[in-house]
Parts: sequence; C-alpha cells; structure tokens
Amino acid sequence: MTENSKKSRDQAESFFSKTQTQSMALNRIISEHDAVSQAREAKTARLRELRLEKEAEELAAASKRKGKR
Repeated sequence: MTENSKKSRDQAESFFSKTQTQSMALNRIISEHDAVSQAREAKTARLRELRLEKEAEELAAASKRKGKR
C-alpha cells in the first residue's frame, strides 16, 4: 500500500513540476511579447511625431515660398 502511495505521490509531483515549468515558460513568453509590443508602440509614436514635425516644416516652407511670389 505504501508503494502505491509513494508512486502516486511521485507521479503527482512530476506532473506538478511539469505544469509549473510550462507555466513559467508561458509567463516568460508573454513578458517578452509585451516588451516587444511596448517597444514597437514607442518607436511608432516617435516616428509619427518626427513625420508630423517634418510635414509641418514642409508646409511652413511651402507657405513661405507662396508668399514670396
């Protein structure tokens, strides 16, 4: 009877350990994905800001040229 109990316990511990490892791996993957997403969003926002600045400068330069004519 004790051998069955020990075997069941070992199997349960093995299953728990495997599940815990999978959970930790999944959490790591999710964290990495979140970090990549945040970096992409920050880069997109920076590029948008630079594009808008450039467009505003070009518009101002075009207005200035039209004013001279």
